[in-house]
Amino acid sequence: MNKNILFLAATSVLTTMLACSEEKQEPLLKPRVVILTDIGRPDLEPDDTESLVHLLCYADMLEIEGIITSTGWNCDPYPTESAAYRDSVVSAYGTDVLNLMKRSGQDAFLPLEKENGRQHLGYWPSMEYLQGRCAMGSQRAGIGVIGADNDTPGSELIIRLADEADDRPLWVCAWGGANTLAQAIWKVQQTRTPEQLKAFLHKIRLYTITDQDMVWAMRENLAYSSHQWMRREFADDLKLVWDEGAWQLQCELGKECWQKIQQHIQGHATMGKQYPNYKYGVEGDTPSFLNVIPNGLHNPEEPMQAGWGGYHTWALTKDSTTYAWTSWQEPVKSLSEEYYRHFYLNNLNDFIARIEWAEKGQGNLNPVAIVNGEKGTDAIIIKAKAGQIVKLDASESFDPDGDELSFSWWQQIGIGNTKIEIANDKSSSIDVQMPDAFYDDEIHIICEIHDNSEYSLPAYRRIIIRNEKN
Repeated sequence: MNKNILFLAATSVLTTMLACSEEKQEPLLKPRVVILTDIGRPDLEPDDTESLVHLLCYADMLEIEGIITSTGWNCDPYPTESAAYRDSVVSAYGTDVLNLMKRSGQDAFLPLEKENGRQHLGYWPSMEYLQGRCAMGSQRAGIGVIGADNDTPGSELIIRLADEADDRPLWVCAWGGANTLAQAIWKVQQTRTPEQLKAFLHKIRLYTITDQDMVWAMRENLAYSSHQWMRREFADDLKLVWDEGAWQLQCELGKECWQKIQQHIQGHATMGKQYPNYKYGVEGDTPSFLNVIPNGLHNPEEPMQAGWGGYHTWALTKDSTTYAWTSWQEPVKSLSEEYYRHFYLNNLNDFIARIEWAEKGQGNLNPVAIVNGEKGTDAIIIKAKAGQIVKLDASESFDPDGDELSFSWWQQIGIGNTKIEIANDKSSSIDVQMPDAFYDDEIHIICEIHDNSEYSLPAYRRIIIRNEKN
């Protein structure tokens, strides 16, 4: 491996998008996430264990601030002893991380007090750090238990995290019920001023896999859930994504690809040996954190930007009373599923490649997307006028392993009304003709790149073209 490849690996694949130039740049910080999981016996509730294995393979790209056990469809009350299944996966990570660190050229952990600070992209945290972020949340479900007797270590942790002097939003990914977050909000509401409550809510983002703040048999009684209370009372201040499109398809596509998962994930590395057989579907909770991974495809703050976590619009929810960012109705549901299907093999292959690193301490790295000379993962904003030709050039993109690259350019539909034609969409550079009627609209173009490795690993860059007057 030459010096260039070692340098690229040193700060992880996505950090290298910024660090590969001669200029010194401040390393990027990871997005912050908190997981609410109803993880349980793998023969009864296997998908949470599957998703947790997947999540921890991306611990270099997400600052995992909490893994909180709580209620869900299969358990009310949540059994205290079920937290052991979470702890078992975290322990497996403790073995595999020594190999995963080689993916970033990392040779040591920071002292624990620094790990508890801000983590940069590319840094693999220690098992001890993750163990210190495990907590018990609400063990009973529904809005009826929210109140003075429902404070838990999990709800207190969420409050502490949101109170930190950190400008990054705190993404709460609800794999079961979000009752623990609701309790945290209730306590802040009771103990602080309305302005302080708003400030607290503005730090939180909630991505919930359906609404599981009740047992399965009650799943249509949405008024029972604390989720409805949060949507109703805090619609103006709490960004809430209620997914009803991506998670179902994730379950089905996992079943369709189960042979591949068995061959390449189950039994590979210590974490792969923790990966159970599916029961109803595979990794139903995974879209919640895929939504936050900074891979250049989308900004999670903009749910209409299609990404690994789906596509959502602001709409009336299934309770016919409240609004959220959601994908449960047509035509949004089909469009979200179309995008999720498009990206599924990309993210599955990416996961498989990381499991290979966990097992062997070596493997393939993702390509690096550079468009119009711009490195990084933020969307590239271009101002143009009607009739103008916009040149997009990704020819500087490269692969750290020296693999050949293939290119694909496409427009995301579902944002704006202006449609364009992309000629030579498989070339490394394209010319895009702005339509004569291009006025108050946005055009979103995705540059999708794959290497020619066994896993055809992806890289992305979003380009947003706006009228120069906007």
